[in-house]
Amino acid sequence: MPTNVPGVKRANVLAQGGIIIECEPTLDSRESTAARVLAERGGTLIHPYNDYAVMAGQGTAALEFLATHPDLDLILCPVGGGGLLSGTAVAAKALRPGIGVIGVEPAAADDAAQSFRTGQLVRPSTPPQTVADGLRGALGDLTFAVIRDHVDDIVTVAEAAIVETTQLLQTTFDEPIEPSSAVPLSALLAGAIPRTQGLKIGIILTGGNVDR
Repeated sequence: MPTNVPGVKRANVLAQGGIIIECEPTLDSRESTAARVLAERGGTLIHPYNDYAVMAGQGTAALEFLATHPDLDLILCPVGGGGLLSGTAVAAKALRPGIGVIGVEPAAADDAAQSFRTGQLVRPSTPPQTVADGLRGALGDLTFAVIRDHVDDIVTVAEAAIVETTQLLQTTFDEPIEPSSAVPLSALLAGAIPRTQGLKIGIILTGGNVDR
């Protein structure tokens, strides 16, 4: 786990009997630390997002959404490493080919938006500084390929909007979500997504590791 991970996430892992090995909050450090642990202890690396089975598993959120609301016109989904967005796009468009799928990420951690715009995988040069800590991960080569082929757009939102929407969801709607979960709704409320008038929009809220 990165050294700057929120305390509530550390506590939840420890409460389940997990063993925490710390690393610096950079992509290179995470990858090198994981490689060292595998070399020392053995085992199999299960990547948190850059894995087709993980993408497929996360895509079941879209299956459940469309099973309940089959007439959605658009799904908004947070994006960090891209596993959830990849699975969402593939599942949603398989069931409803005309549906739109838009990824949303913090402007302070916009490697996915940059990659989507340029057509080239962008790796962050410095650790992203965003309150949405669950979206600090960078796209992998597998998730980027799926997103490039199946996602309609990726937009970004400012930190202030993320905080405001997190508070709105926690207080007004009593949803115990973390800031990463608020990012898609933040984009909608901030007007970052064009041409939404009259559309039936589904918003994926995911992540409740938060210390209020």
